Amino acid sequence: MKRQGVRCTIGPFTVHLRSNIPGFARTLGLLYEGIPIELDPQPHFEDFTVSLKRPRNLHRYLRPQVSFEADSETPLEPFPLDHGFPYFEWGLNWLIASRAHQYLMFHAAVLERHGRTLIMPAVPGSGKSTLCAALMLRGWRLLSDEFGLYRPETGLIEPLPRPIPLKNESIDVIREYSEDAVLGPTYPKTRKGDVAHLQPTASSIAAALHPAKPAWIVFPQYLAGAAELLHPFAKGRAFLKLSGNSFNYRLQGARGFTAVADIIDTCDTWYLEFSDLDKAVALLTEMTDEGSKGSAGVTRARR
Repeated sequence: MKRQGVRCTIGPFTVHLRSNIPGFARTLGLLYEGIPIELDPQPHFEDFTVSLKRPRNLHRYLRPQVSFEADSETPLEPFPLDHGFPYFEWGLNWLIASRAHQYLMFHAAVLERHGRTLIMPAVPGSGKSTLCAALMLRGWRLLSDEFGLYRPETGLIEPLPRPIPLKNESIDVIREYSEDAVLGPTYPKTRKGDVAHLQPTASSIAAALHPAKPAWIVFPQYLAGAAELLHPFAKGRAFLKLSGNSFNYRLQGARGFTAVADIIDTCDTWYLEFSDLDKAVALLTEMTDEGSKGSAGVTRARR
């Protein structure tokens, strides 16, 4: 990784990655286990060329840092040296969000069940990543925790299975939720608090080349002590919230408007309030098992 680097195939993207950061290669190998990685890559087309390295300045000795270089540019401020892996993940998020405009991109968790996808757009603090992790650990296929990559030409969402970032209390919640949870190191006091990453399941990685059709949109909200409640969400409001959770809706223009309208038209739209992960997973599993029949005017609650 220090010299030639490695070429990683992450969903639809090819990343040429170099790093001389201690421990980074080991963590990458754990959390990206199963993805195609070429150890001695030959010249080839790549979507992104990324280098993680220590800046050559006084911080190198006084306060060690890591810099993120993408295609010979440094778009991000340096991070502490021991935060190299989350820095790579956030840097890759930045690259995808700023460059992959062949897709309409949503900030959403996306999972597949019965060949169709559940889209969960959400703002920070909604419990999206924790719920996404729980669903994956209960057998759902992870397409992404960060990006819904929608192709308007096909009407399908492209998979981008990557480690799920868990923050603060969610780390122990998921560690205790399933003995199958494979978590990387915990990085304390990052800009988002304590962060640890959950390895995608092998079945999610194995299906990384298989897109799926959207079927359900659920807007989740974690509320401590709340009874689990899943009820239909008005399509007009769903359009506004879904487009508002897109990274590039405005850049897409008419293409973006039509794409969001098509998704809303073909999906059942729901609002989920939850505090208990098992009950929330059960509600969503029941919803997907039933499919779209009888969804209008139905409210499901568990206490």
